[in-house]
Amino acid sequence: MVLQVSANLGFLWTDRPLPDRIRAAKAAGFDDVECHFPYEHAAEEIAETLAETNLSMLGINTVLGPEGFFGLAALADHRDAARHAIDQAVGYARSIKARHINVVPGITHGDAGAEAVFRENLKYAADRAGAQGLRIVIEPLNPRSVPGAHLSRVDTAIKTIEAVGAQNVHVMFDMFHAQIVHGDLETLIRSSMAHIGHVQFAAVHDRGEPDTGELNYPYLFQVIEEAGYQGHLGAEYKPRGETVEAGLNWLKAYRAQA
Repeated sequence: MVLQVSANLGFLWTDRPLPDRIRAAKAAGFDDVECHFPYEHAAEEIAETLAETNLSMLGINTVLGPEGFFGLAALADHRDAARHAIDQAVGYARSIKARHINVVPGITHGDAGAEAVFRENLKYAADRAGAQGLRIVIEPLNPRSVPGAHLSRVDTAIKTIEAVGAQNVHVMFDMFHAQIVHGDLETLIRSSMAHIGHVQFAAVHDRGEPDTGELNYPYLFQVIEEAGYQGHLGAEYKPRGETVEAGLNWLKAYRAQA
């Protein structure tokens, strides 16, 4: 079986507005789309574009807050802003029929009290999202890319999820970040699969297309399938060439396995 592949429009076709990125993903042969921050566009416009292209928007992120914050959900002094961001994301996701929301915790530099704040806000998010049939995901980010990020390890994310105790909270398993932090991805995938809600990928170390670098993605995609994952593979990479289309041989090769 070949899994479905989604285009992350936070990094792909960034030279055009979001509706045109959705159309470009359709033309390029992606199964669905995901993005980071769609909020500059009315939800009705995005919903209409998704219907036009017959694509689903899998997930969106909560806003990052002021410059340098990189998220709000673990910041003790920004509880109201964090919950407003969650409510905003839930409302938007419901309007465009998205499936999950990535609740971004922020930069905490290991602050001892930040985890308790994050868990409280995740419980709030899980309740609000669950009432709309939505899932919450949390994403460990490697500290080289995001210094001081509250969440950097997959095992830590799983502990957070277990502490929150909500059935609709899962790990956003980004193999780019996980390789930099953990390595040994096959073992990590198999041991974490029960908690994984969505998978993303990019080459290590340049975050480009998954056809070069230190990760053998054809093999890892097979491992993910064997471990029981049935969701999408999210292409969250930064194209090396002048166009996205110039770098899509990896997608053609993956489709050829079907």
